[in-house]
This record gives sequence, C-alpha cells and structure tokens, in this order.
Amino acid sequence: MARATWPVAQKFMKIIADFHIHSKYSRATSKEMEVKTLARYAEMKGINLLGTGDFTHPQYFAELKAALEPLGNGLFSLRGQAGTQCLSPEKQPVRFILTAETSHIFSVKGKTKRVHVILVAPSLEAVEKINRQLAKRGNIASDGRPIFGMHVKDIVKLVLDITPDALIVPAHAWTPWFSVFGSASGFDSIEECFEEQAKNIYAIETGLSSDPAMNWRLSGLDRITLISNSDSHSPARIGREANVFDCKMDYKEVLDVIRTGDPKRFLYTIEFYPAEGKYHFDGHRNCGIVFDPKTSREHQFICPQCGKKLTIGVMHRVEELADRSEGFQPSGKIPFKNMIPLDEIIGDALQKGVATKTVKQEYEKMIQKFGTELDILLELSETDMKNEADPRILEGIMNVRRGHVEIEPGYDGVYGKIKASCRGEKGYSSPVGAQPDLF
Repeated sequence: MARATWPVAQKFMKIIADFHIHSKYSRATSKEMEVKTLARYAEMKGINLLGTGDFTHPQYFAELKAALEPLGNGLFSLRGQAGTQCLSPEKQPVRFILTAETSHIFSVKGKTKRVHVILVAPSLEAVEKINRQLAKRGNIASDGRPIFGMHVKDIVKLVLDITPDALIVPAHAWTPWFSVFGSASGFDSIEECFEEQAKNIYAIETGLSSDPAMNWRLSGLDRITLISNSDSHSPARIGREANVFDCKMDYKEVLDVIRTGDPKRFLYTIEFYPAEGKYHFDGHRNCGIVFDPKTSREHQFICPQCGKKLTIGVMHRVEELADRSEGFQPSGKIPFKNMIPLDEIIGDALQKGVATKTVKQEYEKMIQKFGTELDILLELSETDMKNEADPRILEGIMNVRRGHVEIEPGYDGVYGKIKASCRGEKGYSSPVGAQPDLF
C-alpha cells in the first residue's frame, strides 16, 4: 500500500491544510468558531493553512474582512501578523484561505438530490461577487451553510464565471444524505452529477467515513484528487483530517497541487480510521442496529427491530459503485496516514471522557512539552516522548501508528468507538495498515 513518507530535509517546508470548517453562524456549531480562536487552536494542532469556512454569511464575512490581512498571494494572516515568521518548526504562523460550504437540494428526473460542495476563493473581492450572486438565489444570511434550490452544476458555473481561480469540491462525498455519492440522494458518478461541469471538478473530499483506499476502488475517480478535511464544528476538532503539501505558501500553487494531484508536492492526507466515522456501516440508530453490507443484504435493507429501512452507509455504497477489488492501488496516487485525535487517545488511555478536566489538562501538558498535536501523533519518535509522556498514552499513540486499534464501526449518525490502548485486548488493523518503519 502507499507509504506516506518524506525526506528529512523537507520537514520545515510542509504545509498542513484543513480547508473545510464552519463558523459560529452555522447550525450546531460552537460559539468559539471565530477567527482568533480558530488561529489559536490551529497553531496547537499544527495546522498552518486553515479554511475560514462560511464566507457566504454576511455577518461572518464582515468579521473576516475586519480580522484578516491579505498577504498578496491569495492567502491571509490575522491582521497585524502578516510579517510573523516561524519561531520554531513546531509553531508556524497560521495562514487563512477563503472557503465556504453550500447545500443544494434539487430535482433530477423526479428524484430529489442533495449535494454539498466546498467553495475556495482567491480574494475578498471575488467572494463579494460570489455572495452578491448567491444572494439573488437564496437566503445567505439564514445559516453559515446556505441552502439553494439550484442544481449543483450551476454553482460551479456561477463561481468560475466570477473567478477561474476558484475551486469547487464535492464535500464529504460518500455520506448518505448530502453528498455526491450518498446512498439516500446522490449520484453514481461525478459526470452524472455535474454533467457538462464535471470537467471543472478536480477533487473530492473523502469525508470521515471513507479513506483513499476505499475511493481507489472506483476507476472513475482516477483523475480526481482526494482531499481530507475536518468539517469541524468546534475548535477542538480542527485538523482531525488534513492535507500535507510540500509547496510555497501561495494560493495559486496550492490550487495547482490539488488540480494536478502532483504526488511530489502533495505528500499525503491525514485520515480518520474510516470505521470511526458516523456513517461507515449500515444501520438504524433508534434500534441500535449496525450491519456490515453483507448482513444488510441478508435483511433486505430492513431493520429487523422496527421494519423501517436501514440507513445505508459509506462502505456499502463504495461496494455498490466499485469496479475494483478491495486493496487495489492505482499508480501515482497520494498516500495517507490514519490518525486518531490526541484527546481521544488520552481519554481511552486514562478511561476518561474527552471533555473531562483530566483529559484537557493532560492534552495541554503534552502540547507544552512536545509541540503540536500533529507532531505528537505523527512525527516524534517513541524515544523522543518516552521519558515525559504517560506510558499508557504513549502506548496508544504507537498503536495508532501501527494500525493496532480496535473499532466498533460508526453507523446512521453514530460515531464509531475506538480503542488504542491494548490492555491485553486483540487489536484491529486498518485496511491498509500504518507504516511503523516511518516512525
């Protein structure tokens, strides 16, 4: 399987980007989702290029214009921090890129389709033009992720007519309810969904419940770059999935890396174990029923408890559309690393909830000692941390790197349950495994 590695000399050149987040103006989001707080958490996480999220919302866009300073390369810093330099390789200054998510609910041949897309724009001026056009087609002030009745292909044309340097990416491409391939309301291909605009779709977001290995099973996605983002609704979830580039901190270069899928500049993606995602397996949340695809077919997709239709998850949908066997790997594809957020590893090791004071204090202590969360999870050696890290937590970190984790798969909106501390239990190996020789 694809190995995620890089020469030591490149360590200080990495861009770690999370493009898809939301502001406090989106439904079910934390009130802390505002720019200065986002920058502080991104720095702790090790994210040095962060999407703003929600630029379509008028009030949030006004806040973005007040808080951000253009750097002259399509990216932004917090106002007054444009000249900030890297004080250490662990704490790089956070740069912002203008992003938003839109929801499209429309009818095709009598069937209702629901697709979400991420918009990435190169300037405040371009966003102002996009927002003016979108305001004619829906209520952009109603929510940070506005809903439109127009066909999703039309948002592609609208945005690219304003600026050809924009990027439009199908969001969380496999989730059942609101995605390009969703089992409940999606399509069977990029071409079927976007029609004549399919040529302008260069990337998809794999989402928490799928990883690149699952997407590689579809030959129709061979031309598509696979990106991963947190879709964060709270600061603590920033960076739970991300993209790692080796290129200039420049909008057009980052755009080119994504459009071309250049493996020399796109080093790897950081991924959830997909079974932890809340739509990985099939099931019915109200009845506590969770099935793998084979068992769902045996029950004819009906919940045996209540007789209602099961929610068909991402793994099942991938198997429906796949024209390659599990384990297939196209040549030249971007590798990936599976990861579990540090607070979850700490909580598992200490047998405490992630929101408890104990876990928060231990998390902050580790950040102070070792640098960023992503350095702790992916970069630092066991020897680097051995003398100062709690051995139970260190065991969990090493198990995650090696793919030795146990997961109860997520289903029908319920996140999977994951264990990384062995405690004498048999571990679960990810579909592709981690690469222990890299650490």
